[in-house]
Amino acid sequence: MTDFLLIALFALGGAACAGAAGALALRLLRRRSVTVSLAVVAVVAVTAMLAGTLAVARAMFLSPHDLTVVTLVVAMAALVSLATALLMGRWVVARSRDLALAARDFGDDGSFAAPPAPATAELSALAAELAATSARLAASRERERALESSRRELVAWISHDLRTPLAGLRAMAEALEDGVVDDPARYHRRIRTEVERLDTMVGDLFELSRIHAGALELTPSRVSLRDLAADALLGADPLARERGVRLVGEEIAHVPVDVDGKEMTRVLANLLVNAIRHTPADGTVAVAVGRGEDGAVLSVTDACGGIPDEDLPRVFDTGWRGSAARTPPSGAGLGLAIVRGIVEAHSGRAEVRNVPGGCRFEVTLPLA
Repeated sequence: MTDFLLIALFALGGAACAGAAGALALRLLRRRSVTVSLAVVAVVAVTAMLAGTLAVARAMFLSPHDLTVVTLVVAMAALVSLATALLMGRWVVARSRDLALAARDFGDDGSFAAPPAPATAELSALAAELAATSARLAASRERERALESSRRELVAWISHDLRTPLAGLRAMAEALEDGVVDDPARYHRRIRTEVERLDTMVGDLFELSRIHAGALELTPSRVSLRDLAADALLGADPLARERGVRLVGEEIAHVPVDVDGKEMTRVLANLLVNAIRHTPADGTVAVAVGRGEDGAVLSVTDACGGIPDEDLPRVFDTGWRGSAARTPPSGAGLGLAIVRGIVEAHSGRAEVRNVPGGCRFEVTLPLA
């Protein structure tokens, strides 16, 4: 029993020395190819066995003949292990090189396609992650292109919408200045109307710029959506009467939320004005407030006739002003973009879907 213990100790000492040398070699070669690392591991494994054998032989536990036999066996094993490590290393390096070449298209609006050759589990997982990242980048580039297109359209629409009232203001001012106006009061009222329209447009642009810059400061307080909806209905009633649209607010429940009352009032006003403008005379705009699975839900349903399915994803985009199914109103198409920005700043979401005869805008907010 003592002989076996001594043999184990001598073998462990020799193998430990070989392992320490191998660890030092791996640290020095850590920036080299994986082929070199695998070769070092194979050499360390065989050397550890040989070092343990030599240590045992030096302690006279092996005869010279037995030592020669063991050394020859270890040498053959070393050759096979080293060849296997080199082949494995070259295969892994080749798969890594294929993966690196496939990933070079990321910066040139390209997409990632995983190499067809089989690879290790780690390289396959990396390829899958790169493919997912490529899909996210493609989606991000598409959103960026859509946003840039929306910005160009917005600049064009804003330029047109500003030029029209400014031209009218100039013409009316020149007519008043030349004294060729029979009813100056009517011109003054018209000038005031155009100035208020411009002021509203500039206010919307300022609000949208604050939302996009992340500078929208909220002052939340606990309020009831029923109170906000009731106030919004009262504020929109004159416009509804002018256009012959009925406002209905029968399904309005008391739902407490923590929101900025001023900003949410703007959200409701924009939704109601948008619904009234797109609802024909004798149509109905219905407001409802209740509890949903995800929180408080406020909806505005109009009778616009519906939005084409291909346009539904663009409804809340900056500058979107409708399609053939929804005649573009006056303004620059900023109202619904402001709605989405304010709602998302409250950790909520704004959605739209078609319903029989029209569409329904829903705002979901966290419950208080």
